Amino acid sequence: MEPTPGMEATPDPEPTPAPLPPLLLRDGLPALVETPQALADAVAALAAGDGPIAIDTERASGYRYGQRAYLVQLRREGSGTVLVDPIAVPGVPGLAEVLDGPEWVLHAASQDLPCLAELGLHPRAVFDTELAGRLLGLPRVGLAPMVEELLGHTLAKGHGAADWSKRPLPGDWLEYAALDVEVLLELRDLLAARLAATGKAEWAAQEFEAVRTAPPAAPRTDPWRRTSGIHRIRSRRGLAVVARLWHARESIAAEVDTAPGRLLPDASIVAAGHALPRDPAALRALKEFTGRGAARYHRTWSRALREAWETPEQQLPEAAQRGDGPPPPRAWAQRDPAAAGRLGRARAALAARAEALEVPVENLVTPELVRRLAWQPPAGVLDPDDAVAHAAVAAFLAQAGARPWQVDQVAALIADALRAPA
Repeated sequence: MEPTPGMEATPDPEPTPAPLPPLLLRDGLPALVETPQALADAVAALAAGDGPIAIDTERASGYRYGQRAYLVQLRREGSGTVLVDPIAVPGVPGLAEVLDGPEWVLHAASQDLPCLAELGLHPRAVFDTELAGRLLGLPRVGLAPMVEELLGHTLAKGHGAADWSKRPLPGDWLEYAALDVEVLLELRDLLAARLAATGKAEWAAQEFEAVRTAPPAAPRTDPWRRTSGIHRIRSRRGLAVVARLWHARESIAAEVDTAPGRLLPDASIVAAGHALPRDPAALRALKEFTGRGAARYHRTWSRALREAWETPEQQLPEAAQRGDGPPPPRAWAQRDPAAAGRLGRARAALAARAEALEVPVENLVTPELVRRLAWQPPAGVLDPDDAVAHAAVAAFLAQAGARPWQVDQVAALIADALRAPA
């Protein structure tokens, strides 16, 4: 139909894109490996395969104490997918030998490697598809979005936060778990090609090796200070209550293999630290003191409360824990304007470099290292001689664990920004 004179024609709407097909298991759902003989057969199948091995795990975060693996998924070209129940087959005998050599392909490897190490499984080489996606500047680096964008399939999600310690494991859970390794090898090859085409293959190799060789996290000093909502506690006695209750909860949780928050929520601990009940009756009457273990372990909580009140004044926790790093950046402008200026210039320069390289700035250099350099520059960093300043920043970054590619990209940039006139 012709448009009425004087009126613009309404453009045809953009066609709705066809929905992407769901990712399906090419070989069907494999039987769960729950016996030594089944594991031996699975190990033989993996050994007969070729190339890298895709690996994933399922844990029971939020349900159990710790981060142990309750399911291990593997896939290799020529071997198909293997689902291993490490609870039914303790120690997973034979699996370490077949995994010792081939490259492991994981998504967000740092989440899975610790629980695999608990099973005695250690890689010789790693390819991390999430890290590869970050280095390539992909807008979304979750496994499902990457499968959609790069492979053209939707990846059904829905059981990642389930209680994987449950037995027997439901069939739809196992299918979900198997899908997580279904296309990891294909995704790895596509990402490796893109990394090579963009000149980032060596960057990725250094990042993968850093993840593979990362030491276990050091124990935190006063881990109870990470209790959610602890900022509400203004008194040192209240902090003592939080600390005693936190340690009591941790002890029970480890003993009964339950996530601490399921026994007693952080909110309950903080409520007690804020209200400062003087005796077990007052603690029991505190309406915020709830949780599955609030009544069951009331004697333990009461003992912790009593210990907090019996702590001598001079031994109470300090109101604020003083760390060895710089203060929060929001306080810099008032406390040290020159340092605030250095940080602002460095951040701006790094943001521009990250955009040009199409790499997230946090992957270009750890923000904490930039803050440390800006707050209290080490010797030589502010030297007027370019070579001296650049070398000083490079040495600081390397000593702190920055990878060579990161040092090459940012050392001179940071040094120049820190020394620029205000």
